[in-house]
Amino acid sequence: MAVLADKVAVVTGGSSGIGFATARAFRDEGAKVFITGRRQDALDAAVAELGPGATGVVCDVSVPAELDAFYRIVRDQAGRIDVLVANAGIGTVAPFGEVTEDLIDSVFATNVKGTIFTLQQALPLLSTNASVILTGSTAGTRPNPGLEVYGASKAAVRNLARGWAHSSRAHGFRVNVVSPGGARTPGLLELLGPEMLKQAEAGGGVPLGRLAEPEEIAAVTTFLASDASSYVNGAEFFADGGSAQV
Repeated sequence: MAVLADKVAVVTGGSSGIGFATARAFRDEGAKVFITGRRQDALDAAVAELGPGATGVVCDVSVPAELDAFYRIVRDQAGRIDVLVANAGIGTVAPFGEVTEDLIDSVFATNVKGTIFTLQQALPLLSTNASVILTGSTAGTRPNPGLEVYGASKAAVRNLARGWAHSSRAHGFRVNVVSPGGARTPGLLELLGPEMLKQAEAGGGVPLGRLAEPEEIAAVTTFLASDASSYVNGAEFFADGGSAQV
């Protein structure tokens, strides 16, 4: 039996990469899926592949008014949210000494402010025992050079989950974090560039000796979305091939 049958799932940043792989896994497990992204063309392509059980809405999670508009669509079409994946995020490489105010503002606006309002504005729609999953990163505990700001934003995401776990009883949800390491996604290519990506693909620093496929990260998220994880709350799951563990 499909483990997410009849559930309504929201995946922000769901038009490509890990977010899209997650939306596809949820669809395959029976969920009705709503995804967001910043680009209409990418959303259209994602929805075309996901099929009639998916809805895509252009939304910048760092803009609360756009989140409000998105959640009105979810309310009108589905009436509730059973699974919420706050996945939308950005990363920019900037060597220490070259960090700008604009870089800090943009990274924290999407990764931290966006995560906060993604959950806060969804509260009226969350069903009882809803599963909330935040996308973290191994950079939150072990940032590579040039990713200190990104890593700090993901450390904040981890701490948000710790704090929000205390609200589980009052608000009726549980919240956990999935923290990937390097995964073979367009975002990683954009972040690292071809040469650094080639080194990463060779498995440098990863005990398993390779990058993750987005579907492998999505499998962990699907477990946390399902009732099989009903007593898991406030936890962080690393899907990193061991790179930040040993």
